[in-house]
Amino acid sequence: QVQLVESGGGLVQPGGSLRLSCVVSGTIRNIRAMGWFRQAPGKQREFVAQISSVGVSNYADSVRGRFTISKDSAKNTVLQMNSLKSEDTAVYYCATGGWGTGESNYHYWGQGTQVTVSS
Repeated sequence: QVQLVESGGGLVQPGGSLRLSCVVSGTIRNIRAMGWFRQAPGKQREFVAQISSVGVSNYADSVRGRFTISKDSAKNTVLQMNSLKSEDTAVYYCATGGWGTGESNYHYWGQGTQVTVSS
């Protein structure tokens, strides 16, 4: 059984940093990419960042230059978030599957971790 578990969310002041981790358990074949998405209250879930199996990364325009995605193993990923803004407040989800920015490219999803940016 495949499980993705996110951790590292919390409350942070504007301008602060958080580090999200995603740990994958179970057997997944042919992982082409891991990604992070987020969903703010009243909004649709949106792409944040992705990293391919060979380390190529891609970011949404809204987070490029502030967030960094990396892998600490073949199946685990980290999202370092710096210079956080109130508009970054959302539930953050990690996912694994194929390369792409659309949700349909990803087959397995975590339960999400809440990130709140507020003074």
